[in-house]
Amino acid sequence: IADRREGISVCGWILVSLSFLLVLITFPISIWACMKVIREYEQAVVFRLGRILSKKAKGAGVILILPCTDTFIKVDLRTVACKIPSQEILTKDAVTARVDGVVYYRIYSAVSAIANISDVHSATLLLAQTTLRNVLGTKSLAQLLAGREEIAHSVQAILNTATEQWGVKVARVEIKDVRIPVAMQRAMAAEAEAAQETRAKVVAAEGEMNASRALKQASMVLSESPAGLQLRYLQTLTTLAENNSTIVFPLPMNMLGSLGQKSRGG
Repeated sequence: IADRREGISVCGWILVSLSFLLVLITFPISIWACMKVIREYEQAVVFRLGRILSKKAKGAGVILILPCTDTFIKVDLRTVACKIPSQEILTKDAVTARVDGVVYYRIYSAVSAIANISDVHSATLLLAQTTLRNVLGTKSLAQLLAGREEIAHSVQAILNTATEQWGVKVARVEIKDVRIPVAMQRAMAAEAEAAQETRAKVVAAEGEMNASRALKQASMVLSESPAGLQLRYLQTLTTLAENNSTIVFPLPMNMLGSLGQKSRGG
């Protein structure tokens, strides 16, 4: 609609001329009805006899319109933050989840936003809801929880393709919250706890294996040095003596050796 170039008919030009003549006759009182102020963040789409006056919107500043034949609509060009209502979706792995988000968009073409669609804000919100449901329906629960940024970029690309003819640019899409059933939360918590216990047992087993290897190497070193074995024995006694409730009876190492020989001989 915004690209139509048909001119005003003869009857239309007559009405415009009469309106302009009326403004001249009632000047300067009529000037207040002709002057309109457009803010810096706005643009005005002017209609003359029902047709868009030019392909480009007017603003910002002061614009002049004919009071009898011209009408105008202001369009806000600032970025709009729109909350996507909570959507209950079924993921690819048959898990029910409730997801809500936020979409940030702005109008970059006031003429397209007025001429090509009746309510650009409502249409953008409805399209964002539908697109979010369609995209999330193709993802599993794990992808939904871990790949929010990737999903948001995918939704943003789809929205930009659809809203280009409306003069709307989607700047950002964010998934605000993902809620899953309580039973599913408990199952995921139990699964995570079991995985943590499994990893703890594996780490403990690896520690025992490393400790046994170290003890084996230590025993080989001590077997080569009887004095070193004696020093290790005394160090162990010192450690045990630190506890007051423990009574330690040290025995010479040679006595322990002789006792071992007698037990083998008997």
